[in-house]
Order: sequence, then C-alpha cells, then structure tokens
Amino acid sequence: MSSSVPDAPDPRLTAEPPLRQFTEEARRPKGIEWYRSPLPPGAMKSLHVRSNLRGAAQTLGYLAILAAPAGLAIRAGLAHAWGWAALGVFFYGVIAAFLINGVHELGHNTVFRSAWLNRWFCRLLAFLGWINHEVFETSHVRHHRYTLHPPDDDENPLPIRFTAQDFFKGCVFHYGFFVYAIRKMVRLARGRFEGTWEQTLFPADQPAIARPAVLWARVVLAGHLAILIVSVIKGWWIVPVLISAGPFFGNGLFLLCNNTQHIALPAHNTDFRLCCRTFTLNPFVQFLYWHMNFHTEHHMYAAVPCYRLGKLHRLIRHDLPPTPHGILAVWRDIAAVVRRQQAEPGWVFQPVLPSTTRSASA
Repeated sequence: MSSSVPDAPDPRLTAEPPLRQFTEEARRPKGIEWYRSPLPPGAMKSLHVRSNLRGAAQTLGYLAILAAPAGLAIRAGLAHAWGWAALGVFFYGVIAAFLINGVHELGHNTVFRSAWLNRWFCRLLAFLGWINHEVFETSHVRHHRYTLHPPDDDENPLPIRFTAQDFFKGCVFHYGFFVYAIRKMVRLARGRFEGTWEQTLFPADQPAIARPAVLWARVVLAGHLAILIVSVIKGWWIVPVLISAGPFFGNGLFLLCNNTQHIALPAHNTDFRLCCRTFTLNPFVQFLYWHMNFHTEHHMYAAVPCYRLGKLHRLIRHDLPPTPHGILAVWRDIAAVVRRQQAEPGWVFQPVLPSTTRSASA
C-alpha cells in the first residue's frame, strides 16, 4: 500500500449519491450493460418502497446517537471538565465520520418517501460534515453509471490506496483532512474547480451547472464562521471545536468500513459483483454506516432504500461471491489480495462467483 499525501482528497468527501443532471456529455450512454442478480417475482416493487417512518428511524436515530456525545462535550466544556469534554468530542467524531454516508443515501432520494425531507436532511448532514453535496452528487452519478471505468468514473482514482498511516492519522485527529476540507470549501466558494475530474463535471463554459455548488460552499463557510463568532463572544469555545472540527476526530471505524467498497477490485468489467464488495456487520455499526456494507447490492439496485438492502442481500446472496462477516474478516481478505498485488504487479484479483452464474466482462 502506498503512503498518503498531505493534499490528497479526504476519503470521506469522496466516498459515494444522487442523481443529478449535468452535461450532455455526462448524460450520454456509453453502452455499459451491467449484470444484476435476478430477483424473485414481485420483489422488485416491494424493495423499492420508500417510507417516511423508516426514513425517520434511520435519520433521526443517527442524529440522536450523534447528539449524545455532543451533549456530553458541550456540558463538560462549559463546566471546564476538560477530560469529559475531550471524550465527548472524540466520540462525536466517531459518529460524525459517517455523515458522508447519510448525505450519500439522502442524495439518492430514497431514505424518505417525501422528497423535501431527503433534501432538507441531506443539507443538514452535509453542513455538519463540511461536505459539498452538490459536487458529491454530480460526481456520484457517474460513479454509479461507470463504476471503476476510468476516465468516466474518477470518483475513486485507481488504484485505490489505503495505508496504515492513513488509518492511524484518522484514529485520533486528522489535521490534514480538516485543512483540506476548509481549503476546498473556500476554493469552491470562489467558483474555482480544479483537476480533470472537477473540470469535467463542471465545465468552465457552463457556469450555471456550477452555481449550486458555489452557493452551497458559501453557505457552509458562512454558517461555520457564524458559529465561531457567536461562540467567541459568548465564551463557548467548545461549540466550534465540536461542530466545526469534531467530524475529524476518531475516524478509524469509518475508515475501516468505507474503504472496503472498491479497494483491490478489478476495473473495466460489467459485473457489480466483481467491482463492489459486500460484507456483513453487527447491527449497530451497520446502522451508523447507513447499511453501505451491502455495497454490491446498492450498486446493482441503487434505488432500493438503505434500510431494505439487508433484505435484498438475503434474496440474492446465493448469486454473490462469499460474504465476509465483520470488519476483521473483510480486511483479512483485502490484505491478502493487496499483498499478492504488491508481489505480482500484473496480477488481477477476481472474486469467486457462484458456479451457477457467469460474470459479464467488458
């Protein structure tokens, strides 16, 4: 595995949804016909049902879990109980790291039946996580359509890297991620799109496409600046530490979950079972992760709400590669693949498919 670089994109800001229109070139079909595991009769309709009640359980439940360490940190900070305040900020970061997964799911417009609820909570989570959901959504359309087919999908530049150094930095406080997030938001607020991928998504000759992303960047910066000013005036130093810097503490659990999605898997094929990875988790972590451990299923049927992906998995698991159970098991498998790829640079890993099915390859 390679070492990280200081200015590398924050993996939380490039993690993954939403289905926005952008340019004619981006909308033009490229002829990829993806293999999708067949579903039993009638299952398709029931799996795609969105529910405001279940959406609220997922979204408000996640926010309630996030609020618990936030409350501890603020109360302890105002009482000058530094140890408890630090503990609260750390565990706030553990939970807040998964904000990107909530933005991802809400951006798909599948969590709630009511579209306005998806939009409202998407913006709330994006603000808390320093995420420009407009940029993310535009990028993520292509990621789903052309998964691991560069240059049409460059959301996760290949080869995907994740190092022990990346992990241990994220476990405590990743200053580099924090600075990168602020700098990127300032740059976007100024209407500056850099790099081949951003400039492809937001062409300089079509400023109307970029306007929502620019405006959102300004909202995020103005909001966090207002929090800082009010907190300084009131002497509430713990509030900006928690709200603005908190998401960059304690990201280890998130990094172990989110970096499993496509790492070490082969590119340029037409079978989601080969370029996406599914593994199972304990119910609590799966809830925090917005059920994205069922990543193959999510790519196969992106309109299925996250809280129904477990059911989808049970319906098609006979057609999937072996599914590791737990974080340790999945990373044991990934590490074995990465070690062989390092020893044999030309070797391409091919997940084992059930003998009853055949992969479609490009």
